[in-house]
Amino acid sequence: MHQKTKLLYGILVLIALLLPFQDYIYLVFVMKVLCFALFACAFNLLLGFTGLLSFGHAAFFGTAAYITAYFCKEFGLSPELGILLGCAGSGVLGYIIGSLAIRRQGIYFAMVTLALSQMIYFLAVQLRFTGGEDGIQGVPRGMLFGFIDLKSDFAMYYFVLVIFLFGFAVIMRTVHSPFGQILKAIRENEPRAISLGYDVDRFKLICFVISASLSGLAGSMKSLVFQLATLTDVHWHMSGEVVLMTLLGGMGTILGPVVGAGIVVGLQNYLANIGSWSTIATGFIFVICVLAFRRGVVGEISAIFKK
Repeated sequence: MHQKTKLLYGILVLIALLLPFQDYIYLVFVMKVLCFALFACAFNLLLGFTGLLSFGHAAFFGTAAYITAYFCKEFGLSPELGILLGCAGSGVLGYIIGSLAIRRQGIYFAMVTLALSQMIYFLAVQLRFTGGEDGIQGVPRGMLFGFIDLKSDFAMYYFVLVIFLFGFAVIMRTVHSPFGQILKAIRENEPRAISLGYDVDRFKLICFVISASLSGLAGSMKSLVFQLATLTDVHWHMSGEVVLMTLLGGMGTILGPVVGAGIVVGLQNYLANIGSWSTIATGFIFVICVLAFRRGVVGEISAIFKK
């Protein structure tokens, strides 16, 4: 990694660590951004670095949210165990859906993931333990490792930050490993990767499971931060939002999805006061961003610095 890049990451981590001492009131907003930033980074691993467009990632995000919320509320599990179960559930679901979807390419892959994700949404509506349209509410944050009370937004913020940094580090390590180089080769020229002897389908499936598991990690965190899991988490709109976050920030960049998540969540929060006009205003801003930043915000900034 370049020295300047390491310095940039160090500054960003330092700002995140000191944020609660400066703007405590914005902690819940920042926690929401971190949850969706990890979700977008996990999705970007699949789309930006492997070239697989999934329209069903909400299934993994929402499944983990429901699993964590249910076990923490009904069985009183600690938050760390609830998150582990949520990630495991999303990983297993990712393996099942990935095994079916990777047999197709392009738009057919996207449609298969969308169809299977809608099946998960149907189950979330019908199954009793999900609470139907009401979802699972009043999820206790619990005691982390038995002695850290997550009821405090201050403690919860640092927990979410640590989880985000862990997920981000896993993605960076994956991208910059030999495995990541194979994923990029598949994205650029899949027939050539096959001719070199790589089992392309196996690499795609591994990447799909990693992406699904990290998406589940984001969903589990979200259910604890907001203390609820609802149908919104598994709806196809959520899959569309994470695609938008990735494209706005910069597909195929490391920090792009984080910036994209900040833009989308920020617009949702600050334009909510204008009622139904918020959708029109948000759409207008997105069109401007797409026209002005063809490679995404981070992608364009990186191109300028390279020049």
